[in-house]
Amino acid sequence: MTSNRSLSLKLKIWRQKNSQEPGRFEGYRVEDISPESSFLEMLDILNDQLIRQNKSSVAFDHDCREGICGMCSLYINGQAHGPDQLVTTCQLYMRRFKNGDTIYIEPWRSRAFPVIKDLVVDRSAFDRVIASGGFVSVNTSGNTIDGNALPIPKEDADKAFDAAACIGCGACVATCKNASAMLFVSAKISQLALLPQGKVEAKRRALAMVRQMDEEGFGNCSNTGACEVECPKGISLENIAQMNREYLSASIQNED
Repeated sequence: MTSNRSLSLKLKIWRQKNSQEPGRFEGYRVEDISPESSFLEMLDILNDQLIRQNKSSVAFDHDCREGICGMCSLYINGQAHGPDQLVTTCQLYMRRFKNGDTIYIEPWRSRAFPVIKDLVVDRSAFDRVIASGGFVSVNTSGNTIDGNALPIPKEDADKAFDAAACIGCGACVATCKNASAMLFVSAKISQLALLPQGKVEAKRRALAMVRQMDEEGFGNCSNTGACEVECPKGISLENIAQMNREYLSASIQNED
């Protein structure tokens, strides 16, 4: 019997065998869910229930469960990571829902993020964007300079730290009506563009990362701002402006 403090919920979960086969919503019910359980713990309870019934468990991504890795990305009741702001799915607690609620749970929707199974999508497009230019070269000749020895204005350091907070979860892509990755790519470009270590390869980085972003099939930015609103780390749209400046500058220099 469900106690007054526990939750009985109806779940509508997207089930899909792979990216080639069509998916569908399937209904489930979970009982006696503690309001203090996390959203992923609730899914663990559901999967334990399904396994005991010799049914296929729901595939979903997760790793750190501390809001750091971004693996737990889900669309919950039409919102990336659920109803709370500035939190990932693993930081969402069931006290945000009411007894008897119906919860719709979906994977990210983007051509660049094909479904692997159920709620799991392939976000390796982000990895390829990073590999194209999201790094700095390091002199390992034995004459390296301590990074702390390079003076950096506090304002630049603060902006770089804010950009570096991006965890690559893909909420910006899933939320954008164009499935644009501009917020993610701009955060990675801005993070390095603001630091002296990133200046050497700044030109090549901006051109290469934007080119790779386009090749992956992400859409264009139309400045609706939905990406910033749904970003669990509050990455600012100002980074997109920074990326546009970096890209324009690199394009002009490349023509010379």
